[in-house]
Amino acid sequence: MTKVNQRVIAEFRANAGEVGGRFAGVPLVLLTTTGARTGRRHTTPAVYLRDGERVLVFASNAGAAAHPAWYHNLLADPEVTVELGGRTFTARAAPLLGEERERLYARQATADPAFAAYQEGTDRVIPVVALYPERERLRAFGAELVRIHEALRGELAQLRAGERPAGDLREHCLAFCEALTFHHGGEDRVAFPHLEQLFPELKQPLDRLREEHAVLAGLIGELRQAGDQDTIGRVADAMEAHFAYEEELLVPVLDSLDEVPWAAPAPRLDA
Repeated sequence: MTKVNQRVIAEFRANAGEVGGRFAGVPLVLLTTTGARTGRRHTTPAVYLRDGERVLVFASNAGAAAHPAWYHNLLADPEVTVELGGRTFTARAAPLLGEERERLYARQATADPAFAAYQEGTDRVIPVVALYPERERLRAFGAELVRIHEALRGELAQLRAGERPAGDLREHCLAFCEALTFHHGGEDRVAFPHLEQLFPELKQPLDRLREEHAVLAGLIGELRQAGDQDTIGRVADAMEAHFAYEEELLVPVLDSLDEVPWAAPAPRLDA
C-alpha cells in the first residue's frame, strides 16, 4: 500500500469519510477485497458514483495499461467490504457490461472529466463495477439472473455482429470473458452448493450446468487467444443453450425463495 493511500484511509476513517488535500470534495469509498493470491485483506480508496441502491466504482488505475489489483481480487472473490461515510457494509461486486457499462462510465466521465482522459489514454476497457449491498441482492433473484444473462447476451451479440470497432474487438472480448468467468465462478462456488442443500432433487441438473460451465470455460480460453468471429459464434451458440436451460430450471426456484441463504443482510444506505 502506498503512503498516499495509507494517509487517505486514516483520514477517511478519522473523519467519517471526509478527506482533505487534493481529494477534498471527491466522493470516495474504502473498498476492502481479499487478495486473489495471498488471501490477505486489502483496503483501497476508490472514487464512487451512486446509482440507486448500488455503489459504482471504476477500475481506472489512472488510465494505466493494466487493471488495478483490487479489480483482480474481486473477480476471484466478489464479497467485499465497503466503507461509505461513517458506515461499513458487506456487498457483492459485479462488473457491468455493454450499454449499461458505457452509459454509466459516460455519466462518471461527465461528472469528473479525468475519467474521460483515463479511458482515452488506455486500450483496455476500464471496468465499471456495481457493488450491491447484500440486502438488495435478495430482491427478485430470478429476475436478477435473467438480467445478468441479458447483459452477457447483448455484449456477445455486438461482438458477433461486428458492431465493435476492429481495434476494440480484442479488449471487448477480454471484458466479456472476464464477466462470464466471474458469473459462472460465483455460481459454482456459492449458489449451486446452497441450492443443492435446499433442493436435493436439483443435483443432477446442477451437475449438468457445472459441466456446461467447464465446456464454456474451454471456449472462453480459445476466445481470449483468438477473438475471431468463428470462436465468437461457437461461444454464442453454447452460451445461449446454457442460459436457456439454466433459466428454465432455476428462475422459478430462485423466485420461490423467501431469502437467499448465501447472502447476509446489510444496513440500509441513506442518501
